Amino acid sequence: MGLWAVLGAAALSACTQLGLLTLNTVAIFSEYSRHSGLAYGTAPADTLDLYVPRNAVGAPVVVFFFGGGWDSGDKSQYKFVGAALAAAGIVTVIPNYTLYPRAKFPRFMQDAANSVAWTRAHAREWGGDPGKLFLAGHSAGAHIAVLLALDQEYLRQVGGSGQWIRGVVGLAGPYDFLPFTEAYLNDLFGPPADFARSQPINFVRADAPPLLLMHGLRDKRVSPNNTRSLTAALQAIGGPVSTQYFPHAGHGDLAAAFSPVRKGLPVLPDILKFIADQTPGN
Repeated sequence: MGLWAVLGAAALSACTQLGLLTLNTVAIFSEYSRHSGLAYGTAPADTLDLYVPRNAVGAPVVVFFFGGGWDSGDKSQYKFVGAALAAAGIVTVIPNYTLYPRAKFPRFMQDAANSVAWTRAHAREWGGDPGKLFLAGHSAGAHIAVLLALDQEYLRQVGGSGQWIRGVVGLAGPYDFLPFTEAYLNDLFGPPADFARSQPINFVRADAPPLLLMHGLRDKRVSPNNTRSLTAALQAIGGPVSTQYFPHAGHGDLAAAFSPVRKGLPVLPDILKFIADQTPGN
């Protein structure tokens, strides 16, 4: 298990001193309904949890991908994220995806695309507006969300395009991380001829959906240079990107900030403002 995999449980606990269990406790009391284990595909990992605000009608929809180094994590660990977004009036989907070593790149990207296609097809059934579809993710999940939005191959494979996506939020994500610093990544993203396909920075385009990229400057897991590099590449071609850095935040802090027991970082309100800015009249 690589260094990034610790986000699945231990690292987030270490960063917050509370742990995922404590963060999830408050989710029980939020004003939303949770529908767990819905199938979006046929593989064992192809399930998702859905968080629906009370009386949702035409609400924005967020598909949130969890982190964990692409080899650990589970949607059930991120109830506090779904609860926070649903309490703010957003229909929220948190999918599982096939983890390494059961599968290698690009399998998890294909899973992610299928989960987005399912969400778009079913959004109205749950009070969401498929025209207000956003992607978000933390760490490896941010990589998935951003690559899915920039490299349109995966959405095309499921009958869609990047035009499905109204905006993307990346939290502490790896976007420009060659050469790999951990041995398992060479196998996960291999063979070497495919390494370039794994890097979101190689797919920047001026017509990309708006991106909000956030990073903690004390992040020791994923260097903030990933966000700096992707931002600069997008700005150089006129791509729509905004960036926010948190001087005293570490890697897990940006995910933990979704919980009301972790106050201080304005991650959630800034995400909500970004969504509102991309959905005028919402």
